[in-house]
Amino acid sequence: MSIAVQTGACVGAGQCALVAPDVFDQDDDGIVLLLEPDPQGADLDAATKAVRLCPARAISLTAA
Repeated sequence: MSIAVQTGACVGAGQCALVAPDVFDQDDDGIVLLLEPDPQGADLDAATKAVRLCPARAISLTAA
């Protein structure tokens, strides 16, 4: 699975960085930063949760 982010859609809620800190971070303005586009194992589980929690739907998960 592969992760993609749309930084223009991000509202800076930070849920992604809270639930998947090895996959996501936030820049100085609170906008999502993708650290790991192809997470595995527990990081993939956390990233999947982050996709569901994102209020702006700025994160997507696709089959690689």
